[in-house]
Amino acid sequence: MSRIRQLPLEVTTKIAAGEVIERPASVVKELLENSIDAGATRMDVEIEQGGVELIRVVDDGCGIVAEDLPLAFASHATSKLADAEDLFRVQTLGFRGEALASIGGVAQVTLQSRPTGELVGAEIECHGGKIGPLRSWNGAAGTRMDVRHLFFNTPVRRRFLKATGTEMGHIAETVTRLALAAPHVSWKLSHNSRDVFQVPASAGLRERLGLFFGSEIQEMLIPVEAVHGPARLTGFIADPACDRGNPRMQYLFVNGRWIRDRSLGHALQEAYRGLLMVGRHCVAFLFLELPPDLVDVNVHPTKAEVRFRDGQALYHLVLSTVRDKLRQADLTARLTLAPAQPGTTWNGHAWPAPQRLQVQESLLAASPRGEGQALAPRPDRSQLAPRVDANAERELPSLPPRAIQLYDAYLVVETADGMLVVDQHALHERILYEAWKERIRNGELECQRLLVPEPVEVPVEQAALALEHRELLAKLGLGIEDFGGNTLLVTSYPAILPKGSPVQLLRSAVEHLASKDRAPTAEQLLDDLLRLMACKAAIKAGDHLGPDEIASLLEHRHLADHTHHCPHGRPTALFFSKHELDRQFKRV
Repeated sequence: MSRIRQLPLEVTTKIAAGEVIERPASVVKELLENSIDAGATRMDVEIEQGGVELIRVVDDGCGIVAEDLPLAFASHATSKLADAEDLFRVQTLGFRGEALASIGGVAQVTLQSRPTGELVGAEIECHGGKIGPLRSWNGAAGTRMDVRHLFFNTPVRRRFLKATGTEMGHIAETVTRLALAAPHVSWKLSHNSRDVFQVPASAGLRERLGLFFGSEIQEMLIPVEAVHGPARLTGFIADPACDRGNPRMQYLFVNGRWIRDRSLGHALQEAYRGLLMVGRHCVAFLFLELPPDLVDVNVHPTKAEVRFRDGQALYHLVLSTVRDKLRQADLTARLTLAPAQPGTTWNGHAWPAPQRLQVQESLLAASPRGEGQALAPRPDRSQLAPRVDANAERELPSLPPRAIQLYDAYLVVETADGMLVVDQHALHERILYEAWKERIRNGELECQRLLVPEPVEVPVEQAALALEHRELLAKLGLGIEDFGGNTLLVTSYPAILPKGSPVQLLRSAVEHLASKDRAPTAEQLLDDLLRLMACKAAIKAGDHLGPDEIASLLEHRHLADHTHHCPHGRPTALFFSKHELDRQFKRV
């Protein structure tokens, strides 16, 4: 039988280091947080070989008195807490007192510091947990930390590190987060004696975002600010056109601390619902300020996760604030082209071969139909519109139309300062979605009962799901009954749907229910099904529209919210400015 024994200090130090120090970026994070807590206004970070050989952080903070330097490497030694009650009102980034002890246990560390106002400072070394003697140091006021040969005494951990470039990428991301959270600090980061970036203290948040993420993001930022009770929300969200394939460009900060929080991330994504395509994620930089006693930061070893006293209120604050800002913003996609090149190329590509385009002219003179009438496609295509040859300018229509239909899919509309290219299906889909959503909210959605219920066969598990959500489907006007086994009966359908769509809609609905990893809320499911209905009922690419239908569709573009995107997140229109046209034709 093995006996219980206490582990040696050397082993416990390495175990503790493994919880806090995952890679070189973890060291950088802990050191910089200490510097911010010390009131530093300047940070110089020098890295060699991705942080494995050297991590040096120099700050101009308040410094550490000489007699406290040995304690800096002691486990759970800190100047930021006095008693247990302080854990519930933490106002500093660091507080556990584990960082330097953990770093000193797996690296060769030199700590040099001189408090402001002292003539001389002191230095001390900690190699693998062994603390050396205290010596005097005649450096500048502030603190300098040199961390060399990380994981020198734990070679297994060192072998698990990634390539130098990868580790340096993690370090740069760590510094970026802290630079965004501490706008009063100037930052300099270098790798192998080459500057990575420099950020002056005078650079505001928008400027820093442009520096770190590029001018494309900076130019498409929308400021947000809101207050709810003791909580204050500030920052920027980006136009949906800046979407990404993952949520890494969603930065959330609480009281100056970068965090991960599923609930707030979900609120952010829900605010963009209908403006992003499936699988795409928004870009946002949000800062929450709360009284310290309303947030518990002591729930994760690396302090990357927190717990809120009233998480639901914060969820609604983020959701409503971001959603309102997006609703107010002009999110119409804008086209910009490179300058046209002389010769036989256009926009960097060979001039396209002559082609024939079908063009439907409309002067937008007809009065729009009421929304109760569907914009039904016209099947009669016997009359071909004028043909345009790219090399035959004289064949162009003599009267320039204000709106034309191209490829039976797009509408080109003249505006005061440019032209708009509209996707007819995407726009109609959004208009129907908004109108039906309002009708359901007001209880005005008409339902058509079938004289003979129509049977629909679906997999057994999908039939069970559909019956489980029968009441919700009924809100959409889709009535179903159980016919036994894997068969459902469709008893009614929304009167707004084209004939023959109820069965297809039901199949799509149950497939959507089955595809969810977890049960959606009633509101989310209703919204998803509305999107399906709008997509099924909207005019399609390939549907030829007459002048009155074009006029009606464009008129209703101004009567619904978010008509710049379809309910699935695709843009409904692209704007091409007159200035851009003039630039392409060398008029400016």
